[in-house]
Amino acid sequence: MTNIGVLKTGNIATSLVLELLLDERADREDISVEVFSTGAKMQADDAEKLLSRVDLDAYDLILYTTPNPSAPGPKKVIEALKGKRAIVIGDAPGVKMKEKLEEYGLGYIFILADSMIGARREFLDATEMALFNADMLKVLAATGALRLVQEEVDAAIAAVRNGEDYLPRIVVNAAKAVARGRFSNPYAKAKARAAYEAAALVGELNVKGCFVVKEAEKYIPIVAGAHELLRSAARLCDEVRELEKATDALVRTPHARSGEVLSKTKLLEKPE
Repeated sequence: MTNIGVLKTGNIATSLVLELLLDERADREDISVEVFSTGAKMQADDAEKLLSRVDLDAYDLILYTTPNPSAPGPKKVIEALKGKRAIVIGDAPGVKMKEKLEEYGLGYIFILADSMIGARREFLDATEMALFNADMLKVLAATGALRLVQEEVDAAIAAVRNGEDYLPRIVVNAAKAVARGRFSNPYAKAKARAAYEAAALVGELNVKGCFVVKEAEKYIPIVAGAHELLRSAARLCDEVRELEKATDALVRTPHARSGEVLSKTKLLEKPE
């Protein structure tokens, strides 16, 4: 049995389903998972409270997910993970931490399309927040990004079991995400790539709208436009799935009870 600790400070869309990606039918017999979260908060004191509740030595593998791993709160958690078997999963700003994480012996998966939300009070309420995350999850799932996370964490779990040292160190761009989508239809692949690139641009727009532009009459349309762009990307992802379904070529990668990753394409066949 591999004991996995999942730590979360703040939120990126991947955070919402991270532990679920490893056990989608809740019947894996080879892993045990515990989750610790600070909710939406990710300040330094939130990180300290999180660490006070967790015995990091109790886990064979630790997954830590957060926006902007270079921020003060996340940096405290990362310092505590130094030298442990852990994977930091974050968004585009985390790329600047690559060398430091490698120095600390940590793995990382930075998903460029898992973009910042348009967090302006005049625009963002709980409903808009939920819709943004729903659209982002659809893009990350349909383009192959979440399968990449699933497969890389599974590889790290297998390494624990086999006494190996593997930890992923990947910056997930469109090409790497779409490769894990395993699309048979070239139009589906093209649409998936377009959706991923659009979602990555959403982050650039929201950073501008939240931190650069100061006038409300200017930043409100920017963040609203970013959310509309993500909605368009999510619609593209509906088309991606339908194109693959039309030829009965949609790839599925379920877990066996043993934790082995199986695979199938035809709807009525059994995964092997």
